[in-house]
Amino acid sequence: MAKEQLKVLNALDVAKTQWYHFTAIVIAGMGFFTDAYDLFCISLVTKLLGRIYYHNAIDAKPGTLPPNIAAAVNGVAFCGTLTGQLFFGWLGDKMGRKRVYGMTLMIMVICSIASGLSFGKSPKSVMATLCFFRFWLGFGIGGDYPLSATIMSEYANKKTRGAFIAAVFAMQGFGILAGGMVAIIISSAFNAKYPAPDYQTDPFLSTVPEADYVWRLILMFGALPAALTYYWRMKMPETARYTALVAKNAKQAASDMSKVLQVELEAEQEKVENITQDKGNDFGLFSKQFLHRHGLHLLGTTSTWFLLDIAFYSQNLFQKDIFSAVGWIPNAKTMSALDEVFKIARAQTLIALCSTVPGYWFTVFFIDRIGRFAIQLMGFFFMTVFMFALAIPYNHWTHKDNHIGFVIMYSLTFFFANFGPNATTFVVPAEIFPARLRSTCHGISAAAGKAGAIVGAFGFLYAAQSQDPTKTDKGYPPGIGVKNTLLILGGINFLGILFTFLVPESNGKSLEEMSQENEEEEQPSHDIRTVPV
Repeated sequence: MAKEQLKVLNALDVAKTQWYHFTAIVIAGMGFFTDAYDLFCISLVTKLLGRIYYHNAIDAKPGTLPPNIAAAVNGVAFCGTLTGQLFFGWLGDKMGRKRVYGMTLMIMVICSIASGLSFGKSPKSVMATLCFFRFWLGFGIGGDYPLSATIMSEYANKKTRGAFIAAVFAMQGFGILAGGMVAIIISSAFNAKYPAPDYQTDPFLSTVPEADYVWRLILMFGALPAALTYYWRMKMPETARYTALVAKNAKQAASDMSKVLQVELEAEQEKVENITQDKGNDFGLFSKQFLHRHGLHLLGTTSTWFLLDIAFYSQNLFQKDIFSAVGWIPNAKTMSALDEVFKIARAQTLIALCSTVPGYWFTVFFIDRIGRFAIQLMGFFFMTVFMFALAIPYNHWTHKDNHIGFVIMYSLTFFFANFGPNATTFVVPAEIFPARLRSTCHGISAAAGKAGAIVGAFGFLYAAQSQDPTKTDKGYPPGIGVKNTLLILGGINFLGILFTFLVPESNGKSLEEMSQENEEEEQPSHDIRTVPV
């Protein structure tokens, strides 16, 4: 039998969309703007880092980062993110969402600036300090995942909650777009001021000394949007669900939400104590009761996010390599260092503008209309279809006349990742777990995703190398080639379809209904169906 909902929580559930909803989206969303910018801008400058720090005058090709260093530079932020998701997810349930929220932002601001100030006497030491700061940058970014999702879910009304959480996540698209645009502007400005010949004309002069400022400025720009929202994060009140259901302070919850909603709300301390002292609401994460109620749900959210991020991050980080393979970006030796940054950034910006950003906002528009389950299933299905459509006739796409077709197909996989599981895997874990474990479980789900991103970032780096030893990038062993790698990614997306059936539909339900915090102890967990009927 269901217990009566707290009035303060019910007021949030039925509240009309108000100004504070949009304020919360912007405050939380700017963190994700910074997250995406910082995580993806590194892929724009790795070729430049190779030319600057690993130039060999007698080599016919421009310098490139050695395989182990390239893997570290590309992947170390993900290792930090995974750690941060677990740590700050847990801390958000222990200390409160708001208290931890400011910490993550300050770490991001400081480490974004520090990344651009990386130093050392040798190329190896510069890369080591860059990796050190990017690990801690990732640590701060990791905390933003569970905290932003949890805060937005606990502030939102149940009618448009999915759209609000998805809108926070959709700011990633603008972050990726901004990364490309900032790189285009900075590389163009430096190219105009310091023109240089292409590599095959003059290997030494093709990389001007001032190019060392370019990658540093691109990395440091990520601190700006985060710093601008710090004050507003600190002004946000703690969420009523944490204050009432975890901190057990009904008076404070009612007071905070009265100011936010601009209505008088009654403090119901006795009702709070009844809910929080119920034996059905005191189980821990590693209890049989959690396993019984939410075990399959946690398996569903972790597995789908893990599989999705293998495909999504391997594609995103290595767009430039795929575009080079099909000839959409010219051969490196036909460009100067700054030309190469410009052309890689232009390609990434085009993909973001045409497919990544629209995909995110399609999810925002449709998630509360057709539900999370349908969007996730559809996204994984079309990602599978387009990945196989790219892979099976891969030789067809490498012909010069078919490059545009390849880019369109490749863009569609991004569109359906974002109008699909990339958004829903972020939304659902913030809705289906109890308030006292919500941030922790979201952090675990997100960390599983970042484990997938690490597999994608490190694995794809080696796997996508040509099977012909003479055609591999310098220092890399032969791989299985782009075609076979795309086939594997198609198979991974198909597994995502299967594991989606473990994820419950939360559309239109209150957080307490999904987590069963308002249910009596004997209420069976299978009342929440995994597949909508």
